[in-house]
Amino acid sequence: MFTERTSVGLDVHARSVAGAAIDGVTGELFQKKLPPGNDRILDWVRTLPGPVAVVYEAGPTGFGLHRALTAAGMRSVVAAPSKLQRPSGDRVKTDARDAVHLARLLRLDEVTPVSVPTADQEAARDLVRAREDCRGDLMRARHRLSKLLLRHGIVYDDGQAWTNKHDRWLLQQHLAGAAAQAAFDAEYETVLQVKARRDRLDRAIEGLAADSEFTPLVRRLGCLRGVSTLTGFALAVEIGDWTRFTGNSIGSFVGLVPSEFSSGQSRTQGPITKTGNGHARRLLVEAAWHHRPRYHVGAVMQGRWEQASAAARARGDLGNRRLHERWVRFLERRKRPTIANIAIARELAGWCWSLAVMDD
Repeated sequence: MFTERTSVGLDVHARSVAGAAIDGVTGELFQKKLPPGNDRILDWVRTLPGPVAVVYEAGPTGFGLHRALTAAGMRSVVAAPSKLQRPSGDRVKTDARDAVHLARLLRLDEVTPVSVPTADQEAARDLVRAREDCRGDLMRARHRLSKLLLRHGIVYDDGQAWTNKHDRWLLQQHLAGAAAQAAFDAEYETVLQVKARRDRLDRAIEGLAADSEFTPLVRRLGCLRGVSTLTGFALAVEIGDWTRFTGNSIGSFVGLVPSEFSSGQSRTQGPITKTGNGHARRLLVEAAWHHRPRYHVGAVMQGRWEQASAAARARGDLGNRRLHERWVRFLERRKRPTIANIAIARELAGWCWSLAVMDD
């Protein structure tokens, strides 16, 4: 239940903040246009009749305001924007009206909060997302280079691309004309620079995964096939508090459950919702493909198992066998591999959850 006297809604933007406060005793509404800055927001909130509870939407401004309000002794709620209720007939949207709407929802306890990470967890998440951005940059840089060569009729057909052998082949290429060669050199240099940046980020993530608060969790997740150190660390920091979920609900959080349109006796399921954390969803989908080949414990898996507890190893082995058997049944039923893989990824999320909430 809402117990504070005043509920405050903040519509926070990069260069302005719209504030609205409702006094639960007098019913008075306070509104103010504030400049950005946590100190200025705190100064205004302190002038309101206390005790005070504050809500604002999660967004690009981060969680610094939440930490400042909490440190000042105020209850702060960071709302999930996709879960906010709004009347269907409300056709006027302004910052001031949004702030009032947030304040009213908070007083009614109709706000769905997000899980707020600690400063260290948020920094680790930023590192993982920087690596994800770098991965995308590298893919685009490689595509640009290969398509430049293709336009000049040069195609690599001596094995897998982007290996050391392919790199030696690239160094031997010389395009006709100074302009074409300059373009090739620029694209190739970009590939090398982005690859070097990705490798630096990989080393930083591996260092954190080996010695941080996430280390036990990463080692337990590594007992599953397809979940390397980088994948396990990314899942750990992206999902954060695993105890918020169950083995069934975590698939919904990462958007791996089918959409549904049902009414009366009609029930129609569509493609997956793709809601929630897209980075975690991509990692799970990629990891699910590793469960299609025949299951055996190789040297890499054995090495990861040696770092985990006996209970985690047993749980991981059980999950690996179960997921491979699911793949076999899907193939026997002639299911499309892409559809089958989504189902495997959804179940894999549940196995990751069971390892994450396990006590060491």
